Amino acid sequence: MVKNGSRSWWKGEDWWTIWLGAIIIAAAGFGLVKYIPKLPKWQGSLSAALPADMILPLIGLGIGILALTGVAVWSMEGREVRRYLAAFPFVFLLAVAAYIIGNHSTLNHYGINDIIWALILGMLFSNIVGKPQWLKPALRTELFIKTGLVLLGAEILFNRVLVLGLRGLGVAWLGAPLALIFMYWLGTKVMKIKSKELVATVATCTSVCGVSAAIAAGASVKAKKEEISAAISVSVIFTVIMMIAMPVIINVLGLSQMIAGAWIGGTVDSTGAVVVAGSMVGQEAMEVAAIVKMLQNALIGFVSFAWALYWVAVVQRGEGERVSAREIWIRFPKFVLGFLAASFVMSFILLPWLGQARIDGILNVTTAVRGWLFALAFVTIGLDTKFSELKATFKGSAPVKLYIIGQTFNLAATLILALIFFRSF
Repeated sequence: MVKNGSRSWWKGEDWWTIWLGAIIIAAAGFGLVKYIPKLPKWQGSLSAALPADMILPLIGLGIGILALTGVAVWSMEGREVRRYLAAFPFVFLLAVAAYIIGNHSTLNHYGINDIIWALILGMLFSNIVGKPQWLKPALRTELFIKTGLVLLGAEILFNRVLVLGLRGLGVAWLGAPLALIFMYWLGTKVMKIKSKELVATVATCTSVCGVSAAIAAGASVKAKKEEISAAISVSVIFTVIMMIAMPVIINVLGLSQMIAGAWIGGTVDSTGAVVVAGSMVGQEAMEVAAIVKMLQNALIGFVSFAWALYWVAVVQRGEGERVSAREIWIRFPKFVLGFLAASFVMSFILLPWLGQARIDGILNVTTAVRGWLFALAFVTIGLDTKFSELKATFKGSAPVKLYIIGQTFNLAATLILALIFFRSF
């Protein structure tokens, strides 16, 4: 792969994630793609999980994703694309299976969604059956994840996240950085966890917004696949606990719905779990919680940008090495720029030009594609992960301890901020 030079823009994987994201957004914007198949929530019969009329649209979706990503693989690796084309359908089938299981009403309600099942199914296959040579060309985790993150940037619309004004910003944009900095210091200086990449991923996952933040941070600092998996696994387990426990604690403390919503939105990792926990307190709590969480989601791009710069200029710098601006640019993960560009273009150019209704239509398409790309990415992470590697990452329960202490700090800091900013709201 060409890392620099005049051809890097069409030979580099990071650049291709930006081009693919732009193509998908443009296709939705020009109306070339208006519908992405979405498997229904279901309970009971498996026939309800995969209706017959969904099969052809799913095949079309698979072919579409294969064609787009295949162009990128061909540009980067030439003839290797043939092996990719042959192996991709199996990965896509596992992603479909993950969506079907994750869409079960009960599992989905508690946050055990397609992403988790994609990881589980991939790991079960690789650890029981193995990882055959013919399958390896389709394990394009970085390509899937980073393209999905560029599309995630398009979903961060600043007109929506600023509804609560300075109050929401005070909770979301002060609490998350405080928790992130505290956890990184705790993990590297106090707990002395060897992998700074693991610490950064767990800290971002805990303080910002769970799965998406873990993916973005992990990609920015080049964390190992098993480290991203570990961070997400811990987050999912404790998110379910917090989703159930926080409404009970809020009732005991007698907090107002506004303060309760801000506290939930600033601490519960998953957006879906935030809405469920907020609804258990009340309608107003649910609305405030959802908006505060959206504000935190908006931090993903900026935090990823900051991590990438810090890693290039500080962590990866050799002793006595002076890193030039050019070297920083070469090492810098370009997908972060795609994420930020997608957010700003959608918020400040396309939204005023096309209007909210048209933007919502575009996002219906891009959000669905992003979901499938994330599912594909986690299937490939699972296929590339051995239980022994994951066990080594959890050695000494370091990610769990870091999460628990960090989330405790996050809960306390965010509650104080919620009391300050929402007491008279």
